[in-house]
Amino acid sequence: MKLLLAGLALALSGAPIAAVAACRVALALGLDVSGSVDGREYRLQMDGLAAALLRPEVRSALLAMPEDPVELMVFEWSGPGDQRVVQPWQSVTGAAAIDAIAGRLQATMRGPGDPSTALGAAMRAGAAQLSSRSHCARKVLDISGDGPSNTGPLPQAIRDSAVLSDVTVNGLVIADAGTVAGMHGAADQASLDGYFQAYVIRGPGAFTEAAAGFDDYEDAMVRKLIRELQGLVLSQAERPQRSRRPSQPIGQ
Repeated sequence: MKLLLAGLALALSGAPIAAVAACRVALALGLDVSGSVDGREYRLQMDGLAAALLRPEVRSALLAMPEDPVELMVFEWSGPGDQRVVQPWQSVTGAAAIDAIAGRLQATMRGPGDPSTALGAAMRAGAAQLSSRSHCARKVLDISGDGPSNTGPLPQAIRDSAVLSDVTVNGLVIADAGTVAGMHGAADQASLDGYFQAYVIRGPGAFTEAAAGFDDYEDAMVRKLIRELQGLVLSQAERPQRSRRPSQPIGQ
């Protein structure tokens, strides 16, 4: 009511009223480029995200509400002080915007960085990016990772802090069905998924999506984006959320 009265007063005074940009969701995507990710896997991840954005089903979901668009940004992360924005915030208002984002990702080359895995620091960096999107109805942070955190603040400490109080955090777990090598030993896909479930994801409808190695990254990203953009919330009867804490947490 206060906002309505303020707007009416401005209209009656003849002062111009600034338009408020609509945004149905702000989506920040954090890509793991730590030392466990080699050059080939880096390209599979960056090009896989670009290809996922260009897939017809994702493009349709992105552009489903042109009057209430998605805002998207992409950053890569590794050590505690190594987070690099590769795609600044962009309002996805048409096919040209999607094409431009995909082209930028495809042209991005890997930069220098600490090889360690600072998952908590990555979450904090994503939260800082999302803090500027107060005009968006929802804020979502996507964190891709192929192993547990081994340096920097604990992921669960950042997850439970005020910086993510209005943010949903989803995870894309990259691990072969067998084992994934990490600085805290080997963990199978189920254990790494359990780690993300226990220590990383948060918020209404938060979930993890699994990629069977980096070769499956594009398809896994498509599944995750479709689920996020369509606002799909599955009941436990339809798909168990596996929100239990792992019996033997890895990396903590």
